[in-house]
Amino acid sequence: MNQKLQEYARLLVEVGINIQKGQRLIIACPVDHAPFARLCASIAYEKGCKEVIMNWSDDELTRKKYLMADDSVFDSVPEWLVRFYTDYSKEKAGFLHLVSTDPENLLGVDADRILRSHKSQGEALKEYREIRNKNINPWSIGALASEKWAKLVFPKLEPEKAVEALWEKIFMAVRVKGDGTAIEAWRAHSKKLRGRMKILNDYNFKSLHYKNGLGTDLIVELAHDHVWEAGGDTTADGQFYMPNMPTEEIFTANKRDGINGVVYASMPLCRDGNVIEGLRFEIKDGKIVKATADKGEGILKNAISVDEGASYFGEVALVPFDSPISNSKTLFYSTLYDENASCHFAFGRAYPTTVKGGIGMSKEQLKEAGLNDSITHVDFMVGTSDLSIVGLTHDGREVPVFVEGNFAF
Repeated sequence: MNQKLQEYARLLVEVGINIQKGQRLIIACPVDHAPFARLCASIAYEKGCKEVIMNWSDDELTRKKYLMADDSVFDSVPEWLVRFYTDYSKEKAGFLHLVSTDPENLLGVDADRILRSHKSQGEALKEYREIRNKNINPWSIGALASEKWAKLVFPKLEPEKAVEALWEKIFMAVRVKGDGTAIEAWRAHSKKLRGRMKILNDYNFKSLHYKNGLGTDLIVELAHDHVWEAGGDTTADGQFYMPNMPTEEIFTANKRDGINGVVYASMPLCRDGNVIEGLRFEIKDGKIVKATADKGEGILKNAISVDEGASYFGEVALVPFDSPISNSKTLFYSTLYDENASCHFAFGRAYPTTVKGGIGMSKEQLKEAGLNDSITHVDFMVGTSDLSIVGLTHDGREVPVFVEGNFAF
């Protein structure tokens, strides 16, 4: 176990962030996982990191805040927090996010407080978000097993056994075996993803038509100068990094007003400490005009009303049904993992890197290019074993992209 944890920490720092000599590293981590954060910090210093700054969190205190804090605190963000994110971003620090949040941590909390908090943070951190959109900073997200999360994933196991089982699933997904081969395995995996990415870019599809047995029937126009991305990203200064670990997706930008039809989620969506089940959207000219859910519908409607852009899509991502995380037959109740088991969309902000020249564009130019803008970005899963996706080229040819849930090429 110790060998695997050390290898995982090294993978996150050396491949996820690809920390550079003289660069600062911000590590966001739950207090329960301080030992793992220290491992990451030690490795970063070994690689020449200038300074490691810790940003601790605690699920229990977060819940107490939403239940018991003065109502006014959800409408503002302290200046020190704005400066924390903005100033470190400007100096091109790396941001490593270690997550193990209980998916139901905020169950029963006043949804209005959550919504107001999202809005105030989104407004206060605009400058930080704009810096991130210019791809100035390397960043990466990795998951850590916690008891509450593990019990949700493995409800029939005793707590200790559930945590052990979740750790093994995490190690499997990030290709950590404890034998020192993870970094090389990730390089090979990245190369494979980027090969398929090139095929999609060469097709330069005008639109994609999704259909499956759940009822999804959706036509998705892609941004005119869209670019498919996969297997890592590169900062404006040339620092290669891996934003999500694990990652199995190849993604791009849709045209903001170019989506029509209906789409059904194939997995629960965890949002704001609540589990949303049976999600369904009806979309007209890009806008979500009807949103329903069997469970958590109020949370879902809040999520798509944070701002105007939250009711439009910003990302299209392809993941084969026959992939490592999907084949594990495990519902993780975590977007980081579940999105890499399934084709998915995101409502909210689009990534500027998914359109040609997007990094150098202003907000107005990105809008003209067809990209959506929002203070939020929420992935939800739509992939199934019978998913069909047909691509339409600009010269009118129809090309199978997915057949029976997997790539046709």
